[in-house]
Amino acid sequence: MAPPQRSPLRSPEPISQAASGPTRRSLLAGVAALGALGAAGCSRVATASSTEGGDLLDRLRAAGVVRLGIAGEIPFGFIDKNGELTGEAPELAKVIFKRLGVDRVQPVPTEFGSLIPGLNSQQFDVVAAGMYVNPERCEQVIFSDPDYQMLDSFIVRKGNPKGLRSYKDVVEKKAKFATGTGYAEIQYAVEAGYKESDILIVPDQVAGLNAVEAGRVDVFAGTALTTREVVKKSRKAEATEPFAPLVDGKPHVDGGAFAFRPTETKLRDAFNAELHKLKKSGELFRILKPFGFTKAEMTDLTAKELCGG
Repeated sequence: MAPPQRSPLRSPEPISQAASGPTRRSLLAGVAALGALGAAGCSRVATASSTEGGDLLDRLRAAGVVRLGIAGEIPFGFIDKNGELTGEAPELAKVIFKRLGVDRVQPVPTEFGSLIPGLNSQQFDVVAAGMYVNPERCEQVIFSDPDYQMLDSFIVRKGNPKGLRSYKDVVEKKAKFATGTGYAEIQYAVEAGYKESDILIVPDQVAGLNAVEAGRVDVFAGTALTTREVVKKSRKAEATEPFAPLVDGKPHVDGGAFAFRPTETKLRDAFNAELHKLKKSGELFRILKPFGFTKAEMTDLTAKELCGG
């Protein structure tokens, strides 16, 4: 539905370690409170075992439930207006964990920047937030292979009066630029030559749309998926065609995936096996399509590629 500190790759950032781990992501109203209540009402996840490869999958099967760290971002992982957990990552998690013998998923909402620290401090079992895979994050967690790939896009005024189609355009035309908290797009703009202190940071794509419509900025950068969805009802703004940002001078495509604690390779490998079956059968696309994903966002990228080798 979505997706770093310094992206190789929703998000892919020159962000502090605390903000590492999509990119982009703000909480829906009330989600943080819900997460606090959930954490207070449940015992913490058992500490990791010393078993090689980890025994978390066995423990999850015994408990019948897996805790998913989400960041309240549409369409990646969020609580809907009926109080139900949904989004591309949670819906995919429901299918895969069911196949792995874990019947229920339980959301643990938190801020995007707290996902990796929360995972590694045992607050939940898996990050299910459409998190972009990049080398910095790969030093802290292990990733499944991506379930989607993503290009960038801009929200601009109708007609794109400044002709902004790339970060280079933003720099050359001295456009007023905005993006979201913790978004990879921060680093992409800086790499193109935009001064980081001049970037307007807003909570999410809705705030970005409002800033463009109000004329406070000329452009808001986000993922192709989130920008095209948020402008659908706007009379003043539109989304540009998707494009690949440049990283080290080369076009870069981001990939979003599930994150696991480094000790839990058995769980990650089992998850990957089921994910690849879903890709091969076409069921993965059927799961993600309701959240705005197209076939262009399906991918064969691997975590190894995006981790840098």
